Amino acid sequence: MKFGSLADHFLGAGAKYLTDVEINLQTSNQHEFQGVGGFRRFLGAPLEKETFPAVFLWLDDNEDEERPRAEAFCTWSNVRRNQPQRSAEYHLYYSANSRTVVHRAHAGDFLLIAQRPDRSLLIILSPAGSTIGQQLQWLFGLDLVEDKAVSKEISVSTARGLDYAARKVLAELDIEPDQAEPSDFDRLIGQFGLSFPSTAEFSRFARESLSGIDPLADPDEALIAWMDQEEALFRSLEKLIVSERLKTGFHGEGMADVDGFLKFSLSVQNRRKSRAGYAFGHHVEAILAANSIRYRREATTEKRKAADFLFPDEASYANEQFPTERLKMLAVKTSCKDRWRQVLSEADRISPKHLLTLEPAISTAQTDEMRSQDLQLVLPRALHTSFRPQQQAWLLDMRALINLVR
Repeated sequence: MKFGSLADHFLGAGAKYLTDVEINLQTSNQHEFQGVGGFRRFLGAPLEKETFPAVFLWLDDNEDEERPRAEAFCTWSNVRRNQPQRSAEYHLYYSANSRTVVHRAHAGDFLLIAQRPDRSLLIILSPAGSTIGQQLQWLFGLDLVEDKAVSKEISVSTARGLDYAARKVLAELDIEPDQAEPSDFDRLIGQFGLSFPSTAEFSRFARESLSGIDPLADPDEALIAWMDQEEALFRSLEKLIVSERLKTGFHGEGMADVDGFLKFSLSVQNRRKSRAGYAFGHHVEAILAANSIRYRREATTEKRKAADFLFPDEASYANEQFPTERLKMLAVKTSCKDRWRQVLSEADRISPKHLLTLEPAISTAQTDEMRSQDLQLVLPRALHTSFRPQQQAWLLDMRALINLVR
């Protein structure tokens, strides 16, 4: 596996829905997560109290706000350790300095406790019904039902591999997996040197460097494989380029150039985001072309708005005599969260509108709203299982989309 597995980053994880007594200062001041005795599966069953360093994070679906974070600690202990005649009962207490995160939550919100390989804890709280909460359940394989806490040990033999969607969720936790050097990396350096080629050239190189991928036989597999390969190539090249820049340092007028460093760091982050978006569009276009689909990319519709892909073309869209039911549009976004609403204002003549994304496990609340707005979600087939069973029947995959527009 190019990017390893979840076992490289976690020993185990557990989840539950919070109760009022756990987080409401008006109700209780115990600083305790309750009903987590089953977390012994990965936290162990020590005879004495055990203290773990812990990072607390509040994650919601608002991509624009800074995410509250606190470094604290938790104590794990059997509160009946001095009562050997009674069965063990383990409690997890959190320190007071985690309140800035914990007390943002409300009863019914989602709690995830995961243990890292150094035995520290990552504790994440997120709003009830949020997409990030559903994504974390999917990533860790935790099927949370009502008031029942669930937990699991993460072993090397059973841990999930870190595919593109899994890495997207890990990125929300500020975790970036190491990767094996991708195939044809030396050829990439030989062809382009220590500089980034254009986005179209990079995507074409990524596709050509993989054998056995057939966008006609399996367009869903092709899209995921090409995105995986391009990201692996990009990160490897980025590592070399950024390393060379860091070697020169950031100095100016006898002191550290902090502004220069911050500007460079921001440029790295912005390039990652923009490159992923361009790569997605390039690979979708390659699949459409391979399937002999008529389309126009970045097509102008009305009010100078542009649709990522318009079927069959701009002329047909502009021709009011052309049957509306034969017009289709496709927006492509590697992630959506709340950004999917931007698609609603594109291509007024077309309904339903289609949105292709690589965002796994979007919340039921969000997909219900998409359906009410006549927006059809499209994802590669492999990502469908990250959604709830009641959502999956509504989703389209790449093969279904191609058949529709053909």
